[in-house]
Amino acid sequence: MNSQEFREIGKATIDLIADYHDNIRNRNVLPSVEPGYLLKLLPEDAPEEPEDHQNVLKDFCETIMPGITHWQSPQFHAYFPTGQSFASMIGSILSDGLGVIGITWNASPACTELEVVTMNWLGKLLGLPEEFLNCSEGPGGGIIQGSASEATLVCLLAAKDKKIRQLLENDPTLDEDQTKNKFVAYTSDQCNSSVEKAGVLGSMKMRLLKSDNNGQLRAQTLKDAFEEDKAKGLIPCYFVANLGTTGICAFDLIYEIGPICQEEGVWLHVDAAYAGAAFICPEYRHLMKGIEYADSFDMNAHKWLLVNFDCSAMWVKNSYDLINAFDVQRIYLDDVKTAAKVPDYRHWQMPLGRRFRSLKLWTVIKMYGAEGLRKHIRDQISLAQYFAKLVQRDERFVVEPEPSMALVCFRLVNGDKITRDLLDNLTKKKELFMVGCTYRERFVIRFVICSRFTNKEDVETSWNIIKEEADQLIPEKMNAKSHAISAFDQLGTIGIYEKSK
Repeated sequence: MNSQEFREIGKATIDLIADYHDNIRNRNVLPSVEPGYLLKLLPEDAPEEPEDHQNVLKDFCETIMPGITHWQSPQFHAYFPTGQSFASMIGSILSDGLGVIGITWNASPACTELEVVTMNWLGKLLGLPEEFLNCSEGPGGGIIQGSASEATLVCLLAAKDKKIRQLLENDPTLDEDQTKNKFVAYTSDQCNSSVEKAGVLGSMKMRLLKSDNNGQLRAQTLKDAFEEDKAKGLIPCYFVANLGTTGICAFDLIYEIGPICQEEGVWLHVDAAYAGAAFICPEYRHLMKGIEYADSFDMNAHKWLLVNFDCSAMWVKNSYDLINAFDVQRIYLDDVKTAAKVPDYRHWQMPLGRRFRSLKLWTVIKMYGAEGLRKHIRDQISLAQYFAKLVQRDERFVVEPEPSMALVCFRLVNGDKITRDLLDNLTKKKELFMVGCTYRERFVIRFVICSRFTNKEDVETSWNIIKEEADQLIPEKMNAKSHAISAFDQLGTIGIYEKSK
């Protein structure tokens, strides 16, 4: 393909994507395909001869598009948002077009330095303490990882290395391998699966500690776990706090937990993958009170800040903890003149090379501005509150717990089975996509404002779909007993909602 052919297919591809977004409301959010559908449609062997680009796009529309779950659909309310915007796409095109691999500063100076700049920008927007930023006098700084999963594992490995170094300083005769087997990591039972997986990948026992009725891990629970393990000869090493749990978006109290971790010499990592984006709005920063106790902090710009995957922003208080753990030298990677001037990011991550991901963050921040990003967050939270109000008006439903960020959890008053049936039936219709979780041992349905296209009318459309399906399971006019139960349940949730306004 030459440059002229690239221009033609590039324009056609951009037109296809633009049309896709213009008409996304006309598509069911879930595809109507069965497992293995694409394996039957595509040939078993790769083509021997090149194909015309028009045929490639035609095949894409006819074979691949039918199997797409439309994450940007206004009726996509599952999981959490996956960031996307035209501004980010421009950054991705520039990154892919340049084809840069950031191994060292010399491999492409702008790749390293734009990451330093944008991570400082974002860290300041979030209100992080200055010691976490690259522009501070200390050894702290930020780096873009591929995912929160990756960040959690990187920090676990760094914590493991740091702890063994500290112990060896006190006792050089220590058996390093046997001692590492005694290390224990901790987190809440509300953590994302990736946190538990980090323990598996990092060969460290991960204890999932019981959260309270509000989904928060309390300080005393963590302190008791430390004491229990030390009594068994084990060594507390790493703790992951959740600012916005996956299930109900609950927030651990960092200001309670932080001093305990500090006293025990336990690395405190904060996983704020989804909800951390809201800290660009000053009114939500109280939720990260005590962040100064953290050793590392991570949030996914590719979730709620309109940046396309992958762009997970991670900051550490002391980058030397990463460098000590991951520094592997080769003569072909020497970059002596950059020492102490800019970060050598290959020592801050698992892979050697890195994509020019900061271009996406740069184009989004420049083209939206801080106020545009704040407006996006606030608008989506407002839409979630509007949805909660619609649900609370229907006596068959209960909203619980209190809506958090742009997440609303709800259930039918008639019990778990019928709530599961409702979710299953809605999923089968493919017009709406939500997932469930448990809250206080009850099954609830999670409704998240995910798409940047979602507006008030879309929320009403989603609610009408839910309500129509509920009509098939429970007549809107309930019996007196059910009505009494509903009135009792709703009294609390309406009060919570009104209070939150």
